[in-house]
This record gives sequence, structure tokens and C-alpha cells, in this order.
Amino acid sequence: MSRFFTERLSGLTPFTPGEQPRDMQYIKLNTNESPFPPSPAVVEAAKDEAGRLQLYSDPACRELTDKLASLYGVSPDQVILTNGSDEVLNFAFMAFADEEHPLVFPDITYGFYPVFAELNRIPYTEIPLKEDFSVDYRDYLNLGGKTVVIANPNAPTGLCLTLREVEEIVKTNPDGVVIIDEAYVDFGAESAVSLVDKYENLLVTQTFSKSRSLAGARLGFGIGSKALISDLHTVRYSTNPYNVNRMTAAAGYAALCDNDYYMDNCRAVMENRAYTTEALRELGFEVLPSLTNFVFAKSDHIGGEALYAELKRRGILVRHFSKASITDYNRITIGTREQMETFISTVKTILEELS
Repeated sequence: MSRFFTERLSGLTPFTPGEQPRDMQYIKLNTNESPFPPSPAVVEAAKDEAGRLQLYSDPACRELTDKLASLYGVSPDQVILTNGSDEVLNFAFMAFADEEHPLVFPDITYGFYPVFAELNRIPYTEIPLKEDFSVDYRDYLNLGGKTVVIANPNAPTGLCLTLREVEEIVKTNPDGVVIIDEAYVDFGAESAVSLVDKYENLLVTQTFSKSRSLAGARLGFGIGSKALISDLHTVRYSTNPYNVNRMTAAAGYAALCDNDYYMDNCRAVMENRAYTTEALRELGFEVLPSLTNFVFAKSDHIGGEALYAELKRRGILVRHFSKASITDYNRITIGTREQMETFISTVKTILEELS
């Protein structure tokens, strides 16, 4: 680092994105992207806006906000659009957490939570998962004004709390905001959006990156009470009011108009997830029951890091984590059936060579 880097941030450990190597053509099962392209209408909508890039985007994202609100059954002033769901999470940490309202989240979860906490100098507590890697909702009840953050379904495990459990967390923490990060909710889980009119302290965040094939466009959103969303807009207008560019806003609107196309893709991912889970278990893997577009798996025959390295050498990328409690596991994004068949065949070959 340079000698000018502020001491306040010099100890910051940044988030580590999934690797994007260019040395060969890989089957990418490491970053939880959709294996399906955007619909043709989305591509055309983005192209149409390309000729107007000399103009600022609409800071209110009015058309997209109205469309999203209609789809989710809320009013437009209960919605905020952001540059990926990472941005709405960061805004929420800035708006609702401080020394009086410290953060609480699981010790194994989305890696950006501690980064945002440290970046914004917010104290936080990490609560261990249960032995089976599930979140025990009872650990998050009656926390007395703390700000709760839970990815549901969780990453990288793929496990999910029930809507009843989520509601119990929200209900028993009336003096703190509860943020439910639903990046993967469209792959079989139940959304907490239905609770936002009932609880003023609930913020639900989602993204267009996974189920709507727009990871490269960077579009996320939050849904909550009017007051919470107003607070988030105050932060947004104080940092980056033109945070959603013209092409992304147009693509997002078109994606919502083609919602059936994307929900069909989600069902295909779920079918491929079931195929992959069964095939891995037949090869002796332990696979956690996932409600996401990935599975979390380990084998007693080969370590997680060794399998990751062997797959990469053969042109397949998966995600390995070095944290001691999960180092035996790999997170495997669900791709097309052809990709998953190639992945299973390659894993089988690796295991046969070991034996």
C-alpha cells in the first residue's frame, strides 16, 4: 500500500471475488452466475439505451421501480434500486448499524458482511452455525436493538430458514433492523417480502444477478417499509444518486416484463441441481440440501482443495474456501445439464484415478 493510505483503512481485508482466469476456456461453476443468457428483449432494451448514454440516468428509476413494485405487491416508495445488491447492503449497514446498534450475522455466510462492517467501522458479532451448518434462528431472537443480517438461503451452504423462523426473528427484535438477504430466493425458498407491511423493521434485499441473468449489469434492490426505504434513499443521494445506469435500468425493466422466461430458467436450474446432488451422492459425496443455484459438497476420498485444483487443471472452476470449518467442501454452481454432466464425469474420473 502507499504511504498515503489512511490508517483507518490500512487493516481492511477486502472481499475476494471468484476467480476469472483467462488462460483457457473453462466451465465456470465458481461464481453462481446463471448459465442462461438474458432474454432477447433484454438485449434489445440495453442496445436501445446505448445511443442515449450522453444523458444521465433517471436517479429515481421510476419505470423500473413501478414495475418491480407491481410484481412484488408493494408500493413504489417501498422499493430502492441499487448497483447490485451489494450496494443496498452497504447502504443498509451505513443507515441502520453503529455502536449502539451493532451487527449480528452468522460466522459462515456471505463474505461481504464483515468487509462492509469494518469499512464502516461498525462493531459486529459472528454467531457460529449449528453442527449441520444450518442457522439456528433462536440465536437471533431478542437481541435488544442489534442489527441482524441473514442470507436466506445462506451462502455458501445453500441452507434456508423457514418463513416462520424469519418472522420470529423480525418480531422479537422490534428495536433493530433485520436485513434478510435473498440473493438466491428464486431457486426454491420462500421470500420474506410478504412480511414487510407487517413489520416496520424488516428490509429484504434481492438481486438480478442470479435468477435474472444480469450479473454483469449490476442491479439489485431492497424492499421494506416506506420509512426504511426513505432512509436508504438519503444515503444513496448522499453518495451515488445515479447509481443505476441507463442500460442496466432498461435491461432490468425488460427482464421483469419477461419474468416467465427467467422463472422457467430457475426451474431448469433446480432440476439440474437435483441431478447433480443425486450424482454426487452416488459418488460418495456429502451434499447439503440446497435451495440455491449451487450445491455445497465434500468427499471422504479427496480433500476440498485437492478436488478444486484437479478440476481447474481439467478446465472446470468451482469455489473453494480456506476457512478451517469448511475447507473440506467446495461450492459448485449449477450450470446447464451438459455442463453438470461434464462436471460429474470429470469428478468420477478423478476419483477413479485416485483409487
